[in-house]
Amino acid sequence: MNLSSIIARGVAMIGGTALRLRHIRDGSPIPAWGGAPAIPTAKPQGVIPTLKMPTAQGWSEGQAPIPAPGLKVNAFARGLKHPRWIKTLPNGDVLVSEANSIPRAVMRNAFDYAMVATMRRARAVGESANRITLLRDRDGDGVAEIQDVFMEGLNQPFGMELVGDQFYVGNTDGVVVFPYAPGADRITAPGRKIVDFKPGGHWTRSLLQSPDGKKLYAGVGSLTNIADQGMEVEEGRAAVWELDLETGASRVFAGGLRNAVGLAWEPQTGMLWTVVNERDGLGDETPPDYLTSVRDGAFYGWPYCYWDRVVDDRVPQDSAMVASALTPDYALGGHTASLGLCWVPAGTLPGFPAGMAIGQHGSWNRSKLSGYKLAFVPFENGRPSGPARDILTGFLAPDEKVSYGRPVGVTLGPDGSLLMADDVGDVIWRVSGA
Repeated sequence: MNLSSIIARGVAMIGGTALRLRHIRDGSPIPAWGGAPAIPTAKPQGVIPTLKMPTAQGWSEGQAPIPAPGLKVNAFARGLKHPRWIKTLPNGDVLVSEANSIPRAVMRNAFDYAMVATMRRARAVGESANRITLLRDRDGDGVAEIQDVFMEGLNQPFGMELVGDQFYVGNTDGVVVFPYAPGADRITAPGRKIVDFKPGGHWTRSLLQSPDGKKLYAGVGSLTNIADQGMEVEEGRAAVWELDLETGASRVFAGGLRNAVGLAWEPQTGMLWTVVNERDGLGDETPPDYLTSVRDGAFYGWPYCYWDRVVDDRVPQDSAMVASALTPDYALGGHTASLGLCWVPAGTLPGFPAGMAIGQHGSWNRSKLSGYKLAFVPFENGRPSGPARDILTGFLAPDEKVSYGRPVGVTLGPDGSLLMADDVGDVIWRVSGA
């Protein structure tokens, strides 16, 4: 380890100690971040879960997120309808999937009713545009002057991948493939479904192709919080799937991942990584969402346990599954709703090394809100190597009553900048050097 790394880690330890002392003094929980997070004991069973979420306000004229020192931010595109995920094509076209959660028709209890009402106020459920929009910045000024419908009539589309002349869309009920011509303005040809997924619950279906283009990986979240309706309805869910594009075969690549959303490759080791939204109802920081490598055949605990095999006693147990559970690599704070994930090469953002950019959509179920920012975790030798940093903040009002925006998908733009979807502001933000 070089001197600069030793100094950086020393500063991080001192800062972490100061943060712990401050939280001990004011009685609030210590944020559960890093490779060895302090995770509070779970709330007792029977405690009513916390329900707290800001009202979605959007951005006023001239208002924007706050970039880290040395960075600047501008709106790459505005006027979208709940943009969630972004895909940059080889020719520089940028595609944005626009979709939303659909409210459940049946409410089991008063808490469910209150939760759906709160989600509506925060624009987290509602009408789904079910389309993909094409953005083009032909003059290279960092703003897309062309904004047209690329595809429509989809079923809660989310992940997108282009493999050769085949365009793949992760609808909530499965992956569909369409023929694509380079530079196409629109796809109208009918698609062919290559795998079925059960819709409902955690509905997003992220996609990532393998480096050789022979396989696709898809994130499929659980139906419920902790298998509340039994494990039978969760079959094939809470997992990352592998789809073989040559043979048509598909299988669960890794399981026990309650809601694995963003997927990214770490280039030095060639490992697949994901960000996972953990379970609700156990406390503000219990358990934390996390960033982890995804190993073939591995199991990561859900619903039986979390983090380092801490048993969730609300769930009928399986001791063998608990014993097999791997501990995730890096905690991202309790209920931060970490969704977007993108590998950021060194030099992309001035002052930032190589690492992962993470769009944290923000909490709705803790006493003090968390997330609501674009975060960054540095990597070294294929692993998280230090404390997280902020890329963009300012999405949440200081009093936590309103949100101006909520980060979701993040990817590299055609000019090497960073693009981030904001589904409350209905904006694609572009981050670059100041």
